[in-house]
Amino acid sequence: MPVFLYHSVAVDPPSWIAPFTVSPGTFAEHLALIADSGLRVVPLSRLVAAQHGGPPLPDRSAVLTFDDGFDDFRTTVLPLLARHGMPATLYVTTGALGPGGPFPPGSRMLDWDRLGELDAPGVEIGGHTLTHPQLDVLPDARMRDEVTECGHRLADALGHPVVSFAYPHGYSAPAVRARVREAGWTSAAAVRDAFSSAADDPLRIARLMVRADTDRDRFRRWTAGAGAPVAPFPEGLATRGWRAYRRLRERLNVPYRALG
Repeated sequence: MPVFLYHSVAVDPPSWIAPFTVSPGTFAEHLALIADSGLRVVPLSRLVAAQHGGPPLPDRSAVLTFDDGFDDFRTTVLPLLARHGMPATLYVTTGALGPGGPFPPGSRMLDWDRLGELDAPGVEIGGHTLTHPQLDVLPDARMRDEVTECGHRLADALGHPVVSFAYPHGYSAPAVRARVREAGWTSAAAVRDAFSSAADDPLRIARLMVRADTDRDRFRRWTAGAGAPVAPFPEGLATRGWRAYRRLRERLNVPYRALG
């Protein structure tokens, strides 16, 4: 099943997030393609329940997710989702919900008050760390704080536990996933550019990242269940090599500057 990953939905995004942004018109077209394909958008919790051995998923299911916490989720995305009756999960970087956050100045992010307004049926709020780091290259103590404190701040603000997590940049590792489990998160979304499934790892849920250059034909293929592998599958040598390269740069104090 496709678990679609979006970031910003805007006409004039800042340059740093532009490669991961789609326009409102394109997003509206994507929702129409999903509906026309016969896919049924279900809450993330339905997928996670199936991965934990619960009720099976409906045939032809899909999930919509949004990372970071851009304000356009409130102003643009939510009305379009409501028009189609589609639920979604919004993974929030808590440090971005106020001044002096981790993203470049001028980034239009939600604030805490607006986030509380979104916490309603049809929208699940999830955690996306405090400052959006590459978790798999951090020292253990800082990595634990990023994973744990994010959940505490969301639970305090919303008044209920928050159990769904997403890895910034999609980066994780066995040690990161162990910390996520210990912190009480029951699911964690990666990227992997693959379809998820009921057999997928709930702490490494595969997603299909929708980018600015994702064309209509590719998106239509995804709605038909084609054009990408199906998780679970082993982590490849390229992924492990890329992690080793980023860790080396971190140790040399010239960290790799990931975007998105």
